[in-house]
Amino acid sequence: MSETSSDPLWPGFWPDVPAEDRAPLRSILAELLGHGTLIGDTGAGRDLFRLARDHYAAHLKDYLAPLAMDLIIDDDALLIQARPRPEACLLLGQFSKDETLVLLVLWRAWDDQRSHQAADRVILTIDDLWNQFRNTFDRIEPPQATHLEAILAKLKRHRLIRTHRPDAATQPGETLVEILPSLARTIPFDSIEAWTERKDLYQPADPENAAPETPEEDSE
Repeated sequence: MSETSSDPLWPGFWPDVPAEDRAPLRSILAELLGHGTLIGDTGAGRDLFRLARDHYAAHLKDYLAPLAMDLIIDDDALLIQARPRPEACLLLGQFSKDETLVLLVLWRAWDDQRSHQAADRVILTIDDLWNQFRNTFDRIEPPQATHLEAILAKLKRHRLIRTHRPDAATQPGETLVEILPSLARTIPFDSIEAWTERKDLYQPADPENAAPETPEEDSE
């Protein structure tokens, strides 16, 4: 009996993968399918990133193809992303309205900094995020602190952001939010105009610009 057929945890269509790489490759798939992104800039993630990039990119692309997901390898950000194709992927996660609004604000912050600054990373505080939400959606109340925290926790699980509380921070609003490149690929826009069009779909109508009601005429 072959080694592949005797291993209940290994598929028969990858017989070429040596035994020592199978557990790491399972971990890579767990990261991609469970979180959408594998971050490879620290610790064990670095080894998994290098293994996937250098030896198993073709294997992973073939595995994700029937799930309607593309494999994105970002050498600059040291991450690998399984990006769903919206028109076909049955695993595409759904975000609530409030989560989508926060995503739109984060995307604009990402695009602004990447377009006008040479910074390798895009980082802002939760207070900055809250203020940008108010400026972006001036007729929508921003999420309350606990709700915003829950939204950011979900985005963190999807590996769209990372958060860090500096040692000197005394308030929750001083927590740092790093926007990862995976976020811009999860909600891609070709231009600011496309982003604005999507943003305007959520913005309530301005009462001052609303059409006045026509008074009904009394019938004689």
